Formats: sequence, C-alpha cells, structure tokens
Amino acid sequence: MFTRIDMTFSALGDSTRRAVLQRLARGPATVGELARPHAMSVQAVSKHLRVLERAGLVRKTKSGRERTVALEPGPLREADAWIRAYREFWEEGLERLAAVLDGAGETGREGSGDGAGSRES
Repeated sequence: MFTRIDMTFSALGDSTRRAVLQRLARGPATVGELARPHAMSVQAVSKHLRVLERAGLVRKTKSGRERTVALEPGPLREADAWIRAYREFWEEGLERLAAVLDGAGETGREGSGDGAGSRES
C-alpha cells in the first residue's frame, strides 16, 4: 500500500509533472494551457494530471467543456518536511565533522612545533 508521501515522490519523479506543478505555482490553468509548452497531446498531459491528482498535488474543476487545474500544496509541504528532517540530520553531521576537523587542525599545528624541537639532538 502506497502512502501519500510515496505517491507524491512518485509523481515528482517525472520532469513533465514537475514542470506542470511549476506552472501551477503561478496560478490555475486549463489543461490546454498546461499542454501547450510540451511536445505532447492534451490527452498525454491529462494522463500526467491524473497521476498528480491521485497524489493529491492538483485539483481539477470543470466548467462547461473547460477543465481548470489548480495546485494543492499540502502534499508538497509534507514532502518538504520529510526532506527538511534529513537536511537537518546531514547539516548537524557536517557541523560535527567540521568541528572535529578544526580541532584536529589545531592539535596538528601545536604538535608540529613541539615535534620539531624534539627531533633536534
């Protein structure tokens, strides 16, 4: 069973779908408007939209014959929170590594002066 975040990351795995979401971040658009910049049919873009809709990333509304698509930011916020937790983990680890390396560098500088004097006999 796929969780919502699994579906979000799966949907984001395609460059066309990411481009559609990027466009929708500026505001709602019709399916035709979303298809225009891509070298594909309205039907092909509609398939991508179905994936995005199943993941909860977009919402389609119908007015007459026209379908308008709008961004649903909730799943992206959840994905960002998940990524942020790992970013914090790696940043903390890198900060600890930098502190260790800084400490080793200071010890190395101090030790090199003492070692040079003890080599002279």
